[in-house]
Amino acid sequence: MKNRKQRNGKTILSVLVFMILLGCERDLSDEAEFATFSTTGDVFTDLPVGLGSNFYFPFLGSKATAFSVDENTAYEGQASIRIDVPNANDPNGNFAGAIFRIDGSGRNLTGFDALTFWAKASQGVNIGEIGFGQDFGENKFQVTRTNVSLGTQWAKYVIPIPDASKLIEEKGMLWYAAGTNDTGGFGYTFWLDEVRFENLGTIAQAQPSILNGEDVEQDAFIDIPITLTGLTQTFNSGSGENITVIAKPSYFDFQSTNVDVARSNELGVVSVVGTGQATITATLANVAAAGSLALDVAGTFDFAPTPPARDAGDVISVFSDAYNNVPVDYYNGFFTDGFQTTEGGAPPIDVNGDMIINYTLLNFVGIGTFNDVAPLNLTDMTHLHVDIKVNEAVDADDFIRLQLLNSVGNNETSGSVTIDSSTLVANQWVSLDIPLADFADLGDRSQIGLLFFISDGTIADIFVDNIYYYK
Repeated sequence: MKNRKQRNGKTILSVLVFMILLGCERDLSDEAEFATFSTTGDVFTDLPVGLGSNFYFPFLGSKATAFSVDENTAYEGQASIRIDVPNANDPNGNFAGAIFRIDGSGRNLTGFDALTFWAKASQGVNIGEIGFGQDFGENKFQVTRTNVSLGTQWAKYVIPIPDASKLIEEKGMLWYAAGTNDTGGFGYTFWLDEVRFENLGTIAQAQPSILNGEDVEQDAFIDIPITLTGLTQTFNSGSGENITVIAKPSYFDFQSTNVDVARSNELGVVSVVGTGQATITATLANVAAAGSLALDVAGTFDFAPTPPARDAGDVISVFSDAYNNVPVDYYNGFFTDGFQTTEGGAPPIDVNGDMIINYTLLNFVGIGTFNDVAPLNLTDMTHLHVDIKVNEAVDADDFIRLQLLNSVGNNETSGSVTIDSSTLVANQWVSLDIPLADFADLGDRSQIGLLFFISDGTIADIFVDNIYYYK
């Protein structure tokens, strides 16, 4: 009986404690203070500020020892960040590049409008990229200012924050990438000092843009995602200078006129989910961004037929995902005689991992395989294979002529084969296997440097895939 009374007493006490805690729950929730992150703006004064012990991470291929603290040079105080950019042929790394990342919790930067620093270099030079927001994680709020011109005297530089309200817990305090393109491959040194986030109060007149501010119209296909590019934010600084930075998509808010056709996530990837039309636009900090993407979705993408598996020794591939391709000088030679109108081809388009060439405004275009001193030797090959899809109606007099150019010393020879309207089909892939012997006037084919597609304007829009020679 005694043990039972004790257990009952404990049960009653537990119920009373639970009821008291339950009654206090509302007061505890109202008065609780959630974890907050440091609002310190300083990144480097005479030493790194609040970055922890493990904060410097070089980029792959960069010189890991490029960074040091220079106690003999400073804009203010006793020391500065010193970056020794190596020579282009340095075996330990041919450029200088790294991130400064907080070792621990990130900072709340919502009270600032810019990253600022003082800088100079051992000679006048452009630093390729400087910014913040890289943490070797998602890099969701990375910002990049490109081609930062440094002189030999200290000057202050400003990198505006596209939208500080997003930076609640940021670890990426500073990053840079500097090479020797401006110096003929020779190394140099630059210094950064008084690196900090500031609220300047003079950053104004926001001008965000997507797609470099252009209104782009294009066909799209269900389940083939499109990545938005050309995302920038431009501010006018207190000095009157317009400063443009590259901003990651997560700074933007994307909108679609028809989410049942296409919509963008916060990473700027547009998912195409249905047929119809949709236009993607964006705002940044409630300011409308210049540029838009208007999509016309007819259905799923029709891929070219998969090439047969052939022995690697029997194939010389120019453009195909099925084989290893030879080096290509260009997919559109852009001849400058004023006659060529063809656009596209450079670079090929990526359709969900499958590379395709799209030529528009086609009258003629050349794919160059000169490879400096070693054009293609097709002596042992017997056929040219190419897949072509005409993206428009095919009229009776339409054609596409394929022409091969062989260069032997000063004696160029060429041969051509014409594919007429009886073979071409509107909006469908046509697979062509053409005997090289049909290029009758070509003669020797040991130095094939050019493959031309010629329509003389009869056909303007084509897809091309799986260009290879075989035996």
